[in-house]
Amino acid sequence: MENRLSKVLAALGVASRRACEALIAEGVVTVNGRKVLKPETFVILPKDRICIRGKPLSNAPEKKYFILNKPKGCVCSNVRIGRKKLVVDLFESVGTRLFTVGRLDRDTTGLLLVTNDGHFANKVIHPSANLQKEYIVKVFQEVTDEHLKTISKGTLIEGVWIKPKKVLKIRKGTLKIVVKEGKKREVRLLVQNAGMSIRSLQRVRIGGLRLGDIDEGTFREMTETEKRVIFE
Repeated sequence: MENRLSKVLAALGVASRRACEALIAEGVVTVNGRKVLKPETFVILPKDRICIRGKPLSNAPEKKYFILNKPKGCVCSNVRIGRKKLVVDLFESVGTRLFTVGRLDRDTTGLLLVTNDGHFANKVIHPSANLQKEYIVKVFQEVTDEHLKTISKGTLIEGVWIKPKKVLKIRKGTLKIVVKEGKKREVRLLVQNAGMSIRSLQRVRIGGLRLGDIDEGTFREMTETEKRVIFE
């Protein structure tokens, strides 16, 4: 059965659909010895031989799904730059190629999904899922009503005016912010635009799934119920 190359790579656990498209555009994917640059190229498994950077892909491995409390200092990427520690380094004992579902910036901690199921990852990060993400932000200043109003009004990010779904003061220097758009550094920019300096930033919820009692830097496998709860 024919399928698009990007879809096949995602199904084989290479990365999310978007990341697979980027790999193809980078020119590191070959089909039957020929470099392919178009994600929509049709391939047939197991007839066609697909390689990434010269290494052939095997049949789809067992699907794995993990909940991680991402520690500060880890990068959400499968490409190592310098000596930066990658999130996937935490999963070396799993013995399977994994990737993160979406991204948290290097200094943000909290709920992060890690998997080898490209279809699942694409379903979670696609805008049609309309999932809320909840963050706890600790700042150096005391949070005022003016700060809350400024954050609630939103800010311009990547040419789009972004407004959070909810902004709530929890304590003197702690905020809860709920967003939907998922723009790069969205929460940081909203808070900084209000004139506050961030002490720490943690994501605690994606859709209906909460981080729960997982120590920072540790992970566990997701249950079938948790995979469904995300979309509820």
